[in-house]
Amino acid sequence: MSWVETFRTGLTAIRSHAMRSVLTIIGILIGIAAVILTVGLGLGTQKDVSESISSLGSNLLIITPGSSTSAEGIRGGFGSGTSLTLDDAVALQSAIAAPDIAGVAPESSTSASLENGDTNWTTTVTGATQSWPQVRSRSLVQGEFFSEAEAEAGASVIVLGTETATELFGSPYAVGRSVTIDAISYDVIGVLAEQGASGSTNLDDLAVVPMATYAAQISGSTATTVQTIYVQAASQTDLSAAYQEAETLLLNLHGVSDPDNADFTISSQDALVSTATSVYRALTVLLVGIAAIALLVGGIGVMNIMLVSVTERTREIGLRKALGATPRVIRRQFLVEATTLGLVGGIGGAGLGIVLALALPTAIGSSIVVSLPAVFGALAVAVGIGVVFGVYPATRAARLAPIDALRAE
Repeated sequence: MSWVETFRTGLTAIRSHAMRSVLTIIGILIGIAAVILTVGLGLGTQKDVSESISSLGSNLLIITPGSSTSAEGIRGGFGSGTSLTLDDAVALQSAIAAPDIAGVAPESSTSASLENGDTNWTTTVTGATQSWPQVRSRSLVQGEFFSEAEAEAGASVIVLGTETATELFGSPYAVGRSVTIDAISYDVIGVLAEQGASGSTNLDDLAVVPMATYAAQISGSTATTVQTIYVQAASQTDLSAAYQEAETLLLNLHGVSDPDNADFTISSQDALVSTATSVYRALTVLLVGIAAIALLVGGIGVMNIMLVSVTERTREIGLRKALGATPRVIRRQFLVEATTLGLVGGIGGAGLGIVLALALPTAIGSSIVVSLPAVFGALAVAVGIGVVFGVYPATRAARLAPIDALRAE
């Protein structure tokens, strides 16, 4: 029997039991689609996290203070201390002590209500220096950022995020207008370009004022204390060197000899991305494992239908052997049927997985990346399922003795 005749006979056998074949194909289809979606969801989540962290700025180190201890002896969490100052930020800008650091942007922030006549909006008000846009990779869609002179004078000027400006004025074009915070009027001199979100933080919903203005008029705190210092390395390859320089310099300034006792914490973008990626990679492996179980169930379904087919077609097998068909031909016919079921299920599952990967992101709010290696790998697995789980039924059919097969009822 030629290969063409083998395929024709196999397809005829599959069509003759259409419902049973369709149910078997659906089992494989679901498993393949699940694999493609879980791999795509894992890759998409890693992509979203990387982009979210990168939106903070490029080649960044994030320095936060250590914990605080109240008069009652209650210790706060990391970042609650007041160990970082503007003097630390100035020292980090030294080209001699820290040659691999390209920019430094200290900042402090709090929540405040901004008012425009009868309209008000509560947002994050950030005190920063004039280097903030460069280090945080922020540009302006309108107006300009405050100057060094305005920063030193503690001028009542403010730069708004696009969403904040829209909420207050109905449009992001707010330059030349003013807002009020705690009865103090601030001139809007610029509006930041859209940046999107970073994790749960909306980077377009904020207001930025000079650090001196923030300390004197908004927070009421000392003008020398800051909540965070963003450090920009000269390049991605200089990030590690910048980390070492920042750590060494701050340890010396704070009089700390043991790094384990440092009253500050330095985090890098690479470390944040690596940590997040490892978590989502483990979750992806878990989900793929669950999808693999679905594929296993689909494979068992293929074996089941082929065993039933062998039993139902015992007389046919005996007749073919009596007419000269060799065990090899019989085995090949049943393997072709099993492989066809796996291939059809694989193609259908790949198609369904790709369609869902394109349609679901808007519904679940997370990216799903269609991985071509995962698609072709899933197709290969589907065909492999047909072959592996079809071997035993095909072998069993090939071993039937013609006389016994013809006597079967």
